[in-house]
Amino acid sequence: MFIVVGLGNPGREYARTRHNVGFDVIDVLSEKHHIQLTKNAMHGQIGEGFVGGEKLVLVKPQTFMNLSGQCVTELVSWYKPEMDHLLLVYDDIDLPLGKLRMREKGSAGTHNGMRSVIGLLGRQDFPRLRVGVGKKPEGWELADWVLSHYQTEADRKTQFDAFLRAADVVDDLMKNGLESAMQHLALDGEHDCAERNLLSALLQRHADGERAGVTYPREAMREAREPRVPAGV
Repeated sequence: MFIVVGLGNPGREYARTRHNVGFDVIDVLSEKHHIQLTKNAMHGQIGEGFVGGEKLVLVKPQTFMNLSGQCVTELVSWYKPEMDHLLLVYDDIDLPLGKLRMREKGSAGTHNGMRSVIGLLGRQDFPRLRVGVGKKPEGWELADWVLSHYQTEADRKTQFDAFLRAADVVDDLMKNGLESAMQHLALDGEHDCAERNLLSALLQRHADGERAGVTYPREAMREAREPRVPAGV
């Protein structure tokens, strides 16, 4: 069994912000593996399913970010996973936009959500996948930066591609283990047409974000619906 927890803030006003990349990766995994987050328990939205015969639990904590540890400690108490099968996904301001980094353990750094998780768990020996959101520009307060939306379609496409790659890394982790998943990041390859078709429904759902002006780029939606045909085919 694997548990993947994407950190973020609940509420529509926080949807698709930099601080909520963990929720976005969970959305991709949910769509990709047909696992709906229909259970509300342990201070989180939870979905359970199977991938290649392995149980996968997807979680979005419904506390606010700084209290994420409440949800994670309850999950660990209930499911009792091996700690190397508990993956936390969250944003990192020290990584360029769309860059992914994976570690098998370590401190929380400056991330308040991870500080809450490690503080309440009393341990840090579990893997984490960080998604870069870029350094705050000069003159910005940190809180305003991480709670901001992506300013351009190019930025939104960069991030959505990062979410796709993050989902691939989770799949690799489940199938082949942590070392393979970390190597997977170094490859950083393109997604095949089948995967983009599979995720087209998710992109369509993101179109609903136009109510807040935070949709992912239309060109990404077109790629999902009309994937490129390789030369010579």
